[in-house]
Amino acid sequence: MSTRGAVTVVLGAAVMFSLVSPADSRARAAPESRARVAPLDNPHGTRPGLAPVRSARDRIAALRLIKRLRVRGMGPKTGYTRARYGANWADTARGVPYARNGCGTRNDLLARDGEQVRYRRGSDCVVIAMSLRDPYTGRTIRWRKQRADQVQVDHVVPLSYEWRMGASRWPMAKRMRIANDPLNLIPVYGDANQAKGGSGPASWLPPLRRIRCAYVVRFAQVSLKYGLPVTRADKAVMLAQCR
Repeated sequence: MSTRGAVTVVLGAAVMFSLVSPADSRARAAPESRARVAPLDNPHGTRPGLAPVRSARDRIAALRLIKRLRVRGMGPKTGYTRARYGANWADTARGVPYARNGCGTRNDLLARDGEQVRYRRGSDCVVIAMSLRDPYTGRTIRWRKQRADQVQVDHVVPLSYEWRMGASRWPMAKRMRIANDPLNLIPVYGDANQAKGGSGPASWLPPLRRIRCAYVVRFAQVSLKYGLPVTRADKAVMLAQCR
């Protein structure tokens, strides 16, 4: 190929690349980038989903992580409201991935975990349709924004649980971080999230048994990152899932 021909090819490729919007780039991510990741390999929560913890080596690492958790009794729920953690899905938290990127936290998480993601026309933020492989139940959900509650973004460590375990004494900025930290957020089947409510692991675990060790590892990761203790009963149940 002549030098002139090579330049033409390069320029053509550059033009084609410039025509792909950010939304297109995110929606057309390669399938392997959507593979669900085990929590031990996803310490920042920026990779999708919640894959099972399978190997003996990883289970040992999971137990070691859970054993680091402090325990204490659960305090009262007095004074708790969702507003104590800032506006829902605020993009104004500091110090966590995706913060201040111009998109609400919920949409960031739908884009992270969804497959075949579609965005509102003219937007590279607002997800209007996707397919989700729910880690809690194992079902595949064909979701559209018209049925928004069919997929809910779960706080792995529930906000009311955090409040009762010490977050009531935190500054608002720290509560905003944990409420919008992708490490603590997983899009799931809405009915499963409703069933969980504000429960810790001793009272609720995902219906899908093979994911339970991964779930409690993520619970531990969030608790350790923010210095939250768990109840003695919760810690015992968490250890039992990974043995």
